[in-house]
Amino acid sequence: MKKTGFILVLVLYSTFSYADIFKRIAPDGSVFYTDKPNDGHKYKRIIKTKKKRKKNQYNYISKNKKKYSSMIAKVAAKYNIDEQLLHAIIRTESAYNEKAVSSAGAVGLMQLMPKTAVRFGVHDRENAAQNIEGGARYIQFLMKKFKSNINLVLASYNAGEGAVIKYHNSIPPYPETQNYVRKVLKYYKHS
Repeated sequence: MKKTGFILVLVLYSTFSYADIFKRIAPDGSVFYTDKPNDGHKYKRIIKTKKKRKKNQYNYISKNKKKYSSMIAKVAAKYNIDEQLLHAIIRTESAYNEKAVSSAGAVGLMQLMPKTAVRFGVHDRENAAQNIEGGARYIQFLMKKFKSNINLVLASYNAGEGAVIKYHNSIPPYPETQNYVRKVLKYYKHS
């Protein structure tokens, strides 16, 4: 019974990741879990979670977008890249968080990997100006390589140009890359 209860808690926790979880043990030893305790029974809260606030996330993104907008505009003009495309990539990559670090080791607003940073002249990936500049240089390189095919540029930015070439100049069949391209294009079209 305990094992089943433990599994149930995990299922409930993953299903209701933003809800408190309560537990009640009945007189016969049965164990009940819920995210909405009934007032007629004595439940004890066993998991307390914070609810994400989309409004705060939107405010954060909006505030940081404004913070970096002039820098992004200058870099976009310098490298002849659509400013809104840079915004869409940065929003997708880091949500305008200059301190963002991915599990793969990508860093900063444009989530530069160490080799990519070195390749495009970035000495400090945590420096927002260098990060944006290096990311823009990479995008400019990809635009030339893939003849401004935005889908291939984005796929390459996410998976590397080698992956795009490996799949005969098409978006690789990686769910992460396919989702990435869709997400950036969505932000780009609605900017």
